[in-house]
Amino acid sequence: MDIAFVSAEESRRTDEVLSTVAAQAMAEGIRLAGAVQPGGTDVPGEKCRIILNLLPEGPVRDISLDLGTGATACRLDAGALEEAAMVVMDRLPGAEALIVNKFGKQEAAGRGLVTAMGEAAERGVPILVGVSPEWLAAFDAFAGGDALRLPDDPVAVLAWLRAARARIAA
Repeated sequence: MDIAFVSAEESRRTDEVLSTVAAQAMAEGIRLAGAVQPGGTDVPGEKCRIILNLLPEGPVRDISLDLGTGATACRLDAGALEEAAMVVMDRLPGAEALIVNKFGKQEAAGRGLVTAMGEAAERGVPILVGVSPEWLAAFDAFAGGDALRLPDDPVAVLAWLRAARARIAA
């Protein structure tokens, strides 16, 4: 399994890196499947809003539950995440890489984009994953300790993605 991950300490930095890398990779003609979480999606008065840009051509989907103004918890709509995961699965054939915005609670429980990651691994498709620090142990267990940690630097991450693509082309 050719799998690497980014785990930045700074809030939203991993999202920024993966979004930048996805845009540059697609501009270079690398065929992607997956999802990235664009920056700037927080709404004042809410803890967070979860927006996914499904690769390569969208759509952009809001996978948050609407708890109203003043809600203090981040609320994932698990059903909306599963719908997005089905779109990603449909786009996996022909992809040269899979980018997963986040390995979190849903993925640790075997849901979310975990099936797409397993399918990509079976196909020999490189996988790039964002992992928040609190989910590093669960991700390491999922990846069997074989994932490569990349710095939160788009240049380094894109270099890994190009090299991974070259490995599958060889």
